[in-house]
Amino acid sequence: MTSIIATDADVQAGLAALAEIDPRLAATIAACDAVPLRRRAGGFAGLANIIVSQQVSVASARAIFARFEARFAPYDPAVIRHATEEELRGCGLSSPKMRTLRAVAAAIDDRVLVPAALLEMPADEAHAALTRISGIGPWTADIYLMFCIGHGDAFAAGDLALQEAARLILALPARPDARALAAIAESWRPWRAVAARLLWRYYAIAKQREGAPIPV
Repeated sequence: MTSIIATDADVQAGLAALAEIDPRLAATIAACDAVPLRRRAGGFAGLANIIVSQQVSVASARAIFARFEARFAPYDPAVIRHATEEELRGCGLSSPKMRTLRAVAAAIDDRVLVPAALLEMPADEAHAALTRISGIGPWTADIYLMFCIGHGDAFAAGDLALQEAARLILALPARPDARALAAIAESWRPWRAVAARLLWRYYAIAKQREGAPIPV
């Protein structure tokens, strides 16, 4: 059964389990203050927010998404998939982001993707369902599963801040790449999403800057 991280109590339960699973994390848990929940809305709105936010500043992402929301909320997929380039570009979207948003809207409109059904899938299966959509890469899928669905076992191994935090915590000679970090995180199942939250929090403390893609 899939664990859903919906409350701060769920995060605490995950941290307690991780300390038992991997004693190397116990010292990290003790060194960190509260590990944030970081939940966000799901469905098309959640995916759109993540897509819009990629490779732009927080301020720019907020401005673009505010324009997109003002134009398209409450997000009828049929309307968005057929939106004109002028309508989408007027929100401040780049061509690749327009294509991805249209592809997501079409997948939901055609019921190729049913966001609510992701709750019932194992993390790897839900990840595959998302990455089958053109423009949705592994990082986007994992961030959506962790923060919009609250999937307890999702893990963004390709995230650079997580890789650097793992290097520091585990005293590795070099920052692990996505494949190496995914292998390390195997032992943290079924609480990998809580492990990710812990690593992001440790990164913020160690580097004195936020590394998580979803601000508190």
